[in-house]
Parts: sequence; C-alpha cells; structure tokens
Amino acid sequence: MSRVCKPHEIIERALELSTADGCVVIADEESSANLRWAGNALTTNGVTRGRTLTVIATVDGAQGTASGVVSRSAVTADDLEPLVRAAEAAARGAGPAEDAQPLVGGVPSSPDFTDAPAETGSDVFAEFAPALGDAFARARSGGRELYGFAHHQLTSTYLGTSTGLRLRHDQPNGTLELNAKSPDRTRSTWAGRSTRDFKDVDPAELDAELAQRLRWAERRIELPAGRYETLLPPTAVADLLIYQLWSSTARDAAEGRTVFSKPGGGTRIGETLSELPLSLRSDPHAPGLESAPFVIAHASGDGASVFDNGLPLTSTDWIRDGRLEHLTTTRHTAGLTGLPVAPAIDNLLLEGGGEQSLEEMVAATTGRGLLLTCMWYIREVDPATLLLTGLTRDGVYLVEGGEVVGEVNNFRFNESPVDLLSRATEAGRTEKTLPREWGDWFTRAAMPALRIPDFNMSSVSLGV
Repeated sequence: MSRVCKPHEIIERALELSTADGCVVIADEESSANLRWAGNALTTNGVTRGRTLTVIATVDGAQGTASGVVSRSAVTADDLEPLVRAAEAAARGAGPAEDAQPLVGGVPSSPDFTDAPAETGSDVFAEFAPALGDAFARARSGGRELYGFAHHQLTSTYLGTSTGLRLRHDQPNGTLELNAKSPDRTRSTWAGRSTRDFKDVDPAELDAELAQRLRWAERRIELPAGRYETLLPPTAVADLLIYQLWSSTARDAAEGRTVFSKPGGGTRIGETLSELPLSLRSDPHAPGLESAPFVIAHASGDGASVFDNGLPLTSTDWIRDGRLEHLTTTRHTAGLTGLPVAPAIDNLLLEGGGEQSLEEMVAATTGRGLLLTCMWYIREVDPATLLLTGLTRDGVYLVEGGEVVGEVNNFRFNESPVDLLSRATEAGRTEKTLPREWGDWFTRAAMPALRIPDFNMSSVSLGV
C-alpha cells in the first residue's frame, strides 16, 4: 500500500488494525477555493486540500462500554497504527460512556464508497468571477466600494465501522458575503448568499440591492430604544432559529433546563408555539439544501453520539403548523426521555405558507416600522426562556406608510426566538438564505421574513 492511501483504503486498514470491541473510522477529504476583494478589486484567491481522520474505539467492560476518540490531519499509512492505538488507549482509560449503544449496522453500503473524493477548485468561480468584475465596474461608476469574500468547500466524508457500514457523502458548501460602503465609509450595508456551486448567485442582483440600501442611508434618523414593529429578513430569522434548534435537545428539556421544559416535569412537545401555521423542519433531501442522509458524529455531546454514526436520517418536523412536534434526541436520550429518535440534521427550513417577498411586506407596512439587514454578536442571556441578546448591523431602516424613509441608528435587542414565533403576525415567502452570525457553522437554511409587532430594541448601539 502506498504511504498516501485512498480514503476507503485508509478506513479498511484502520479497521483491520483495531483490536477494540468496536471501531468507527471517519475520513473527511476537504478541498476549498476562495476569492477575496476590497475597494472594487480582487485581492487574493487560493485553493487548499486536506484530510482529517477520526478513529472511535469502543471497549466493553464490567461496568459498561467506554469510548475513545482521536482525530488527526494529514494522515498517511505510517500514521495509522499509532492513531488507532491512541483511540484504543483513550477508550481503555475512560469510564463507561453514558451514551453507549450498540454500533449501527445493517445499512446498505454507498455504491461510490471506493471512488475518489470529489474536489472543488478555482473553476467553480468560472461564471461568477466575470460577473463580479462587472459588478465592480458598476459600483465604481455609482460611487460605492465593494468588499467581500466567496468561499467554496467540498467535503467527501467516508464512514466505516466494525459492524460493516461503508457509507460516503459529498457535501458542497458555498458562501458569498458582500459589503458595500460609501467612499467616506459612513454608510455600509451587507448581503449574503448560500450556494452549492455559485451558478445560482448573481453579483449584479446583490449589488443593486446594496446600492438601494446605501441610498436609503443618505438620510439619517436617530431613534430611541423601545418596542417597534419590525421586519426580520430571512437571514436574521435563520440566525435566531438556528440558535433555537441548537437549544432544543430533549434531555435538557426533560430535566427542566430549557425553554422547552414543561412546568412540573416533562417537555412541551404537543404545545402550540405560534398561531401562524409555521412549520420548522430539517430534511437531508431538501432541494438545494441537501445534507448528509446519515449521522456523522466526530464526538459525543448534548445532541450527538458517536455510537449513532451511520444512523439513517429522514425529514423531521420540529414544529408543524405552529405545534412543537420533536426535540433532538440520540438513541440514548430517546431512551431516557421516552421520545422518538430524532437526531440533528444539517439544514433548517421554516415555512408559513406566505407568498409575499420582503419588499412586498415593506410596502404593506401601513404605520411606522423598522427593517433590519442582519444581526450579529448573538449571545444567550437566559436558557429557561431562551432569551438572546445581540446587535443589529449594516443598516436598520425606518419604514413609514409602506416606504423606506431613511436609516436609523443600530440597537441592542433582547428577544427569545420561541417568544417571537408566538408574536409574529405575518410570514413571507420562504427562500434560501445565509445566516450572518452562524454562517461559519451552519449555512443550509431557508426562511421567510417575519413581521414582529413589538420587537424589543432594548438600547441604542453605536455599532455599524
């Protein structure tokens, strides 16, 4: 065998070397390409390649089954045995794993398990880059400066186990973030997109959106803190509901530690969270948002278990027609709580049946309200209510009588996404969006804009 092994070969060899009672091997083959630009000109670009190998060893003992996990990058054939032995030593030195379950078996093998990993490269930007250059020219002639970053990553994940699983998933992941600034840097706004291949991203469309927002910002209006009717764009809704999803583990709810805990014991599953027909779901096969159709767990935690690696995933409704349906569970926490097995899935969709675009929702604002661009620096204040705090960024606009009349100052907000769902009076059209705050960790989201009649802008912020 060559010193640099193919992914499936390195998995087979690691499993052969294992002397543990059970073994899981995950090989992540990553390639990425990126472009950066500033002041209407490209600055840097690059392509990278890398491999990470994770070995999970399980050891049965009188007190139960222990697990040991070791991950290393740039692994070659010579590195394999020390890596496997390190995982076994970690398992033998650990106490029984609370989440121990029999390793998953009986799942049909992926037909492309022995194929070479998929790769991305600079050619992913073949159509996008010239269109971006045209956007630079328009921005320059329009007196604005564009800054930003385009990143595309393709990860081929190979998963093999001592129970016979041989699974593989290729995950493309592209993000585009674009800032437009006035030449004096007093006005700034942002737009972002999530994409699988950059073929559905139009720089001209984004530049036109940003140009309009910079024009809105030519008039500046100072507003005090308070509660305002607020239009949350899809990116802001995504940031809030992703945090809600991360906070929706069944065990924590059953033990009385979260907003999904029922007073007196148990969980709030079955309760109505919104009078709007809102449905929040994850689906590994959602068109344009496809994610791994089986569990890939490099470590155990509140919402994941290494023992569940390879467990098939299907579409899961977290909220259906406003009613709480599921909380995230592993096989272990499902047994503890008596709830169905519902592992986390790497995408999130909110649907409310609305057809209006954000622009149409602005036009339908009969009184006075605020339109946000995005949020950032979101932090949890109180897990019992899922109260979050954060800042608005890159443009908050005043809407009066269906028209944007100017830009207002930024705010710090204090809100719970669960409470917002109960108070929302309108949901727009669901569309793919890029979360601004969580875009480094979670990119596959589709959300509508939401109208909140009394969003709590708790204090004025000096941020931009």
